[in-house]
Amino acid sequence: MNRLLRAGAIMAAGTMVSRLTGFIRTAVIAAAIGTALLGDAYNVAYQIPYILFDLLIGGMLSSVIVPSIVRAQKHDADGGKAYEQRLLTIATVLLIGVAALGVLLAEPIIELYTSDLSPRGVEVAATLARYILPQIAFFGLGAIAGAILNTRDRFAAPMWAPVLNNLVVIGVGLAYIFVIHGSDDIDKVSATHLAVLGLGTTAGIVAQSIALVISLHRAGFRFRPRFDLRDSGLGELAKLGAWALAFVGINQLAFVVTTNLTTAAGSRAIAEGVAYGAGWTPYNYAYQLFQLPYGIIAVSVITAMLPRMSRYVTDGRLDLVRDEFSSGVRMVCSVIVPAGVLLMVLGPAVTVLIFSHGANSVQDAVYIGNVLQVFGLALVPFSLFQLLLRVFYSFGDTRTPALVALGNAVLNAALSFVAYLVLPAGQAVMGMAFAFTVTYTVGAGATWMLASRRAGGLGGRSVLDGLWRMYGAALPCAAIALGVLWATRQLVGLGTLGSALMLVVGGGLGMAVYLFLAHRLRIPEVNSIVGLVAGRVGR
Repeated sequence: MNRLLRAGAIMAAGTMVSRLTGFIRTAVIAAAIGTALLGDAYNVAYQIPYILFDLLIGGMLSSVIVPSIVRAQKHDADGGKAYEQRLLTIATVLLIGVAALGVLLAEPIIELYTSDLSPRGVEVAATLARYILPQIAFFGLGAIAGAILNTRDRFAAPMWAPVLNNLVVIGVGLAYIFVIHGSDDIDKVSATHLAVLGLGTTAGIVAQSIALVISLHRAGFRFRPRFDLRDSGLGELAKLGAWALAFVGINQLAFVVTTNLTTAAGSRAIAEGVAYGAGWTPYNYAYQLFQLPYGIIAVSVITAMLPRMSRYVTDGRLDLVRDEFSSGVRMVCSVIVPAGVLLMVLGPAVTVLIFSHGANSVQDAVYIGNVLQVFGLALVPFSLFQLLLRVFYSFGDTRTPALVALGNAVLNAALSFVAYLVLPAGQAVMGMAFAFTVTYTVGAGATWMLASRRAGGLGGRSVLDGLWRMYGAALPCAAIALGVLWATRQLVGLGTLGSALMLVVGGGLGMAVYLFLAHRLRIPEVNSIVGLVAGRVGR
């Protein structure tokens, strides 16, 4: 528990700075290009490299690559060095080829992910995609470097490197606004404006990857290309990776449905005279904010937990697998539970403070906050689902997660389509966020049963007891935040000042009440986190 907490704390610090600078980056880009058609074009183009990377390498990192590196380090005579060299070589070559192909096919790819986007919108998005798609090769280099670092229990660099990426893009966004005076109108944006946005976005990923390669070199890794693949062990990786790729492919098909429905909803909302952005960009920005507590806490714990669980499975110690998982879930939920409750109350205050500037109105920002409130319901089931997948991955099972993902994708697509058809254009995206919530609630329940059967139990009674106490401590904190929200709106309204007061006073008092009640209810994970923070502050 303490070991997991310490490793998680190191990564959480880096992830927190990374996510916070990421939201500054998002706010700057939103202020520069808005949340309407140009915002949709940029954000769709921005997502494509991540999608292609996930399809090829990203989806295999936690499910296959990290456990495979751990096994190679444990069983190979050279401690897995040759295995790592071959893996990095193949990944880099593959992704360079994919990046080149993506640049050539940028326009058809954009058309796949959008609906009802004007010809000018497709042209702008495709131009941005051509500038941004070379990121894929640098993603691969940095991601494999980060995976190798994680298996050496070096967690700091992979969590801190994205800060460089964010700082570069923040600089690009500020230059777009104040130096070249770029347009937020999709019909007026120039080729120079698009080049600054696209190449600047790619420059951020290049900086991030270079930082990870330097960290790997300092850890003693010396890279040399290796193409001797016979009897290398990569064949087994490929077999396991086939189901991992199926998992990612299924999720990306669901993403295609979501982007098409949200961009169509945004175009329909504009046609119907809705006065705020109500398409893919609000959904995307709300989803990024929703991911903040998950990324800071859950990803940090998952990253520290998976290599150890993989070692325990290799050693046949299922009791330690269960203990590691149960401790990880309780630790994550001790922070995720109050965070999700506060997001449901203070979502618009968060988004007004971040997004109501430049090309965006307060109404645009409030709508993003309304979507975020709905996503807040999904925070606990989504985080639990991601933790459960790591149980299967530690066993080298990538088939079960792929089948679960298929069920999730079908349910989410069906519910999202219903939301698009039934709800007014201005509320359709909120309905799709609720479809996401329902999907992961059902998915987490089904996955728990499957994972528990695989591991011979997951300590469900202990986890459930902890969750009841955590919610018991979180609900009063939500009531206090709601009271501060109401009082502030009456006194100063929901502007920048009012939002800041709501977050500082409402969020601060709410978390203070949660920590007090958690201590009184004897939630050990909260006490451990507070003790760790207090100990570090006192040094």
